[in-house]
Amino acid sequence: MTLAPYTLSDLRPAVAAAIRAPSLHNSQPWRFQLRHGGIEVRVDPQRQLPACDPSGWAARMGCGAAVFNLRLALASAGTPARVRLRPYPEDPDVVARLVPDRPRPATPTERELYAAVTRRHSNRRPFWPTPVPPEARWRLVEAARAEDGWLELVIGAAPVQALAEVVRGAHRVLERDRDYQAELARWVRLDAAVDGVPATAGGPAAEPQDLLPQRAFGVRTRAPGRDFEPEPLVAVLGCAGDHPRDQVAAGQALQRVLLTAAAEGLAVSMLSQPIEVPAAREQLRLALGRAGVAQMVMRIGYGQPGWPTPRREVAEVIDAAGVPIGAPSAVALGA
Repeated sequence: MTLAPYTLSDLRPAVAAAIRAPSLHNSQPWRFQLRHGGIEVRVDPQRQLPACDPSGWAARMGCGAAVFNLRLALASAGTPARVRLRPYPEDPDVVARLVPDRPRPATPTERELYAAVTRRHSNRRPFWPTPVPPEARWRLVEAARAEDGWLELVIGAAPVQALAEVVRGAHRVLERDRDYQAELARWVRLDAAVDGVPATAGGPAAEPQDLLPQRAFGVRTRAPGRDFEPEPLVAVLGCAGDHPRDQVAAGQALQRVLLTAAAEGLAVSMLSQPIEVPAAREQLRLALGRAGVAQMVMRIGYGQPGWPTPRREVAEVIDAAGVPIGAPSAVALGA
């Protein structure tokens, strides 16, 4: 059986969803291209962060999250994709290739998650004390598992305090890195922009009593009594390995968890500091006692609605097609 290749009419709306994925400092490190009837996602080397992300881990995670959004958009249009991660050993910047699969209607879960794409954004404000119910917790864990990842929910005051100390230690290490702090400052936006983190989307200024450290994106002072929640639900996302392919896959798992949270009406902020500092990441692994590698720490709860960070235009992130659009060759099932 042969399948019609993807075209620009498939690509554009799918990319509009893909670019809503999260990325470190909203750097948006992705590019998209039609090639031989498929859609390829590539890391944009001009948008990697040499001080904050020297290994490219965060860029690959962000691109993996964008791949998951692409999958949802294509499935919701009735043109689902099969995905091959890191398809070209000779071109490691290509993190994924999506080719048409058998046409079918979107599943209820795909429709639900796709509807959450535009609602999902990081919420760096204090959350309400309302606990996350067991059913929602179960759905978050299952979301990670569906993408071959795992989600460890850190329960209890003592375990949360222990994890918070690891996060604070990593945060202190990064605060002492002048190059890191200078690069972070360059991605804070005080005026209108199409990338970076607007100061208005940052949390309130840090205070000594805060359990979990927040990056210095915001410029707002904190009103009395507006401390962060004393017992947040903290979750650690991980996967089996830490090779570049694993990191792209972990980005897909992360985005599925984030969209599941958004569909449940939950707010999430991400704490990548203990992943960025190798010693802290090892401490995290030992503290969890799990096989595999931690890829992200998240704070989850209920909070006031926030604002999404800006995105570049779709046309700006699409490269010229590698082959003529609508070329007569079709995509063979199983290719």
